[in-house]
Amino acid sequence: MTYAWLDAPSSAVPRTARTLLGWRLTANGVTVRLTEVEAYSGLGDDPASHAHRGRTNRNAVMFGPPGHLYVYQIYGMHFCANIVCSPAGEASAVLLRAGAVTEGVELARQRRPAARNDHDLAAGPAKLMQVLALDKGANGTSVVDGSGPATLLPPAEPAPAERIVAGPRVGVTSAHDVAWRFWIADEKSVSAYRRHTHRRRIV
Repeated sequence: MTYAWLDAPSSAVPRTARTLLGWRLTANGVTVRLTEVEAYSGLGDDPASHAHRGRTNRNAVMFGPPGHLYVYQIYGMHFCANIVCSPAGEASAVLLRAGAVTEGVELARQRRPAARNDHDLAAGPAKLMQVLALDKGANGTSVVDGSGPATLLPPAEPAPAERIVAGPRVGVTSAHDVAWRFWIADEKSVSAYRRHTHRRRIV
């Protein structure tokens, strides 16, 4: 088993994101095969990144070491997970956007009773976290050495390069047209694309 791609420079995070497609994340009795991911650099030219303005208490995990989860909360209720993938001191991360549940389907259904079908169980970053029963407690834990609640495993078969599609990122207010979202074509578990729109302020 090799995780050599985790030690790539921040500028290589799009390549790392593509590599993660097809990898499996297992936690708390459920395994998800990653079908959609999104890359975020720590460089100053990626204003959509949480690390864009430098290191803070919130984003410290993004600055390494690689192979750890960076977990944050959205809307005060949902959690999203990223895999840190650059050498210590150089921030970047790959957001885990969606996946297909391959093991523990019944358990996943219990955790996501509102899912319309099995393809929808982990069809979104918050949904993925729900089926894996992960929350902010997983922040900063390793997915490669067995010490954390989640473990990242190589794919049974790598995603064919010809099936990997790139497109704009989702839900960011800056640099949303950067084509750093990657997914496996024709996978039903891929989340629906919604372009970010600025909310009109009512005064």
